[in-house]
Amino acid sequence: MKAFRQGDHRDSERLLADAGLGGRARAPSLETDRILVGDCIELMNSLPAGSVDLIFADPPYNLQLGGDLARPDGSHVDAVTDDWDKFSSLEAYDRFTKAWLKAAHRLLKPDGAIWTIGSYHNIFRVGAALQDEGYWILNDIVWRKANPMPNFKGTRFTNAHETLIWAAKSESSRYCFNYHAMKAMNEDLQMRSDWLIPICTGGERLKDGSAKAHPTQKPEALLYRILVACTRPGDVVLDPFFGTGTTGAVAKLLGRRWIGIEREAKYVRVANERINNLLPLDGGDIKISEGTRGQARIPFGSLVESGLVRPGTRLWGPGRRVGARVRADGSLDMAGRTGSIHQMGAAAQGLPSCNGWTFWHVEDDDGQLVPLDARRQMFRQATAATV
Repeated sequence: MKAFRQGDHRDSERLLADAGLGGRARAPSLETDRILVGDCIELMNSLPAGSVDLIFADPPYNLQLGGDLARPDGSHVDAVTDDWDKFSSLEAYDRFTKAWLKAAHRLLKPDGAIWTIGSYHNIFRVGAALQDEGYWILNDIVWRKANPMPNFKGTRFTNAHETLIWAAKSESSRYCFNYHAMKAMNEDLQMRSDWLIPICTGGERLKDGSAKAHPTQKPEALLYRILVACTRPGDVVLDPFFGTGTTGAVAKLLGRRWIGIEREAKYVRVANERINNLLPLDGGDIKISEGTRGQARIPFGSLVESGLVRPGTRLWGPGRRVGARVRADGSLDMAGRTGSIHQMGAAAQGLPSCNGWTFWHVEDDDGQLVPLDARRQMFRQATAATV
């Protein structure tokens, strides 16, 4: 494997620029909503570069478990002993990790991001490899399991969490983060980096006959939060370790396009059946709370020239304690002082700064004061209707 060179992460951006399309251009065409069967590294390398918005990766943890595990009552513990989780050495695991992360990096769009999950067995090695490959780490998330498996031998603390790493493709990536949607999901409080979510049990746990279909099936709630937080409807989400298809199922539900890669035929069969039987949400139901950060900036002068606020209109501060008149260029005249709605709002309060859209009010037809921001929203709606 070639050593990482500064700038390798910009390969896809350079290709777009050479084509005269720029860094925000449309990604190469990609067939989605399907499972690719085979080796994840080979298959990722066969897909178009710069074509994926988000990657969720649940790689092998390299647990190195040997022999059967039993509870104190003698019953068997269904732990991870499959061949896909076994590596000959830490060096072999590191080579595998660097290879799939390199392939994933190539696939991401310039503003794409990756989520990967692991336990104490592997997540620190994965985190170092992420940084070595040029990703820019944004957060580590502690998934606190509401119902963790106890430590039956009583020789260690109960392992009650796993760690997720969220990283952008590069330091300059303008990654997607639906901040207001996360606040809405958390009763209007900022979402913290410790998430209390139950492990996958009960009716959600898929079965293959009488046994678990997969020993490490992730709960849909975990993927739901990630996709609502970091994608938009229509985005392409790729999972290179697809398993029983939790990522694809949640992506379909939320109106995102998806690609799964899985080498085990038994998991492919279960995942296909699961996703094919799932109906997506209706179009209106997939909408989320949005703030104004991602909206186009609207100067106050645009409202003046469009007639939504006429020159000479009297604007009022809260309680009509201070007033100002609108000038033809969108500035305000407040007792002989002039400036923008923000500057005059700050001056009226003796503050260093002010949001003039919420400080200033205008009279409606009934003489009631409404925030100036209401007129801005009218302007947004009018311009959106003409696009």
